[in-house]
Amino acid sequence: MIETFHFIRPQWFFALVPILVLAWFWFRRTRSGSAWQSAISKELLPVLLDIEETRSGQWLRGLILSALTLAVVGLAGPTWEKLPQNVEQKNDALIVLLDLSLSMWAEDLKPSRIVRARQKITDILRARKEGMTALVAYAGDAHAVVPLTDDAATIENLLGALDPGMMPVLGSNPNHGLEIAKELFSNANMSEGRILMITDGIDRVSSVSSHRNRAFPISIIGIGTYEGGAIPLEPANESRRYLLSQEGNQIIALLDERRLAEVANLSYGKYSKLSLSDDDFTLALSTPLPTEDASIEVEREFDTWFDQGHWLAVLLLPLCLLGFRRGALVMLACAFATPSLDAVAATDSAANQITPGTLWEKLWWRDDQRAHQALTAGEPEKAAILFQDPQWRAVARYRTGDWGDALRGFGQDRSNTGTYNSANAQARLGNYQRALDLYTKVLTEDPAHEDATFNKALVERLLQQQQQQQEEAKQEGSENQQDQRPNDSEQSQSNDQQQQSDQQSDEPTSEPNDEQRQSEQEAEGENQDQQRQEMVNRDEKREALEQWLRRVPDEPGGLLRRKFQHETKQRLRDGNYEHRQGEKVW
Repeated sequence: MIETFHFIRPQWFFALVPILVLAWFWFRRTRSGSAWQSAISKELLPVLLDIEETRSGQWLRGLILSALTLAVVGLAGPTWEKLPQNVEQKNDALIVLLDLSLSMWAEDLKPSRIVRARQKITDILRARKEGMTALVAYAGDAHAVVPLTDDAATIENLLGALDPGMMPVLGSNPNHGLEIAKELFSNANMSEGRILMITDGIDRVSSVSSHRNRAFPISIIGIGTYEGGAIPLEPANESRRYLLSQEGNQIIALLDERRLAEVANLSYGKYSKLSLSDDDFTLALSTPLPTEDASIEVEREFDTWFDQGHWLAVLLLPLCLLGFRRGALVMLACAFATPSLDAVAATDSAANQITPGTLWEKLWWRDDQRAHQALTAGEPEKAAILFQDPQWRAVARYRTGDWGDALRGFGQDRSNTGTYNSANAQARLGNYQRALDLYTKVLTEDPAHEDATFNKALVERLLQQQQQQQEEAKQEGSENQQDQRPNDSEQSQSNDQQQQSDQQSDEPTSEPNDEQRQSEQEAEGENQDQQRQEMVNRDEKREALEQWLRRVPDEPGGLLRRKFQHETKQRLRDGNYEHRQGEKVW
């Protein structure tokens, strides 16, 4: 044991230097006290000096110095034997959501936003030494490129093939991407994990914040510049075309960092802008998890030195009890555990790009008060997240344009006000007849309701217009059907031809003579020769096709494109029309 005794962390002995300085300082104070004892007679010492207090102070200082020395020796890790240790791997799951909307073709970041995004994901994959990673691509709908796996090379191989042009549904719908991310976590039996969105914009805050969960924080890396850039639709050439609005104006894709930071903050994540260094994803992935140090065992073992420093902690227990009795350790813990409010707010602001006043509001205002302020300030999406009352949340959803969710909230209110709000939501959804019935119900209970009277008259006009349009569409459809019907002369002509063919078929057949039999045999032989030749040609074509297929390179872009198209068609066949293309295609 003596031969193998050593310290695992000998650098901790440098901590003895400040302890020696403290001992020297106390020794000087003790010498000054002894100088008084040598200058004053023994009869006067008990009157002028408190000898007992001086002795107790020396004993306490010696005890503190001994405790500090023992702590340093324990931290240095004394050891003398090895023990087999199971190898563990950090249980760290990350799902990367890559935005593949048309705006990622913008070239305000050279060479383009999508190229820089793929490079950043490659850096993240190479920086992750352990844990599982998945990749999800989304535009108008979302698709899982690679499920959770520890094979980062596979993700990196498929990453270069991802491009906005391969997405079957245009637009930007992160809500569907987050739904697929949750499904991947569930399939891998993960109770926690991180989600990293790499995007240049989010249209609706609620599409991301509605998935917020402390166990699955959502961080964002913003791609783009403040000035923005045009969206090209083809490679660079002299007559290059760009994406235009309905009015013919060139669309400029901007980067709203403040909005992205707000979304990340509401989703328990962090926001950072794309940079050339690793600082952006280091900050974005620094979000804490409920069990940050969780790990899983792997089927490997190795011998490691067994740290025996914990035995010295037993000697420190009596000193800790004395410290608690005197109140010193309690006050020290409170001092270190209670940082200043300005420091906390400054740290929160630096990490999440929010103002220091936000933390102050969280300390002094309830969520419903903050929600009412956000609703008054014209931020209904933020208010809908903070409101706890279902009616107020429905009002906020109504102002965001989410009339279906607002209708479900209004439907819980059986009062006349709830009926009126439900009628407004039904009118917004285009259910005019249902809205008229609800307005009638409101006016039955309150005939003086001016808003209901006005809205009812407006919806009646809209319903009439809708019915007129439907009747016109029916008339046009009937006219088209009449145009497609054959005229009487053509129909009679076809009937005559049918009767002639029937008469010919009813005529009796005569027995064939020898010449007819010979001609039929010759024709049958020619048909057999022709069929054999066709079979030979078919076999030659099949062999040529197989040889051509063997020369086809393994290009993952086409495979992913067909995979995405198949998944989208399958969703439409199943009746899932929720993730369809909207008005905004970029």
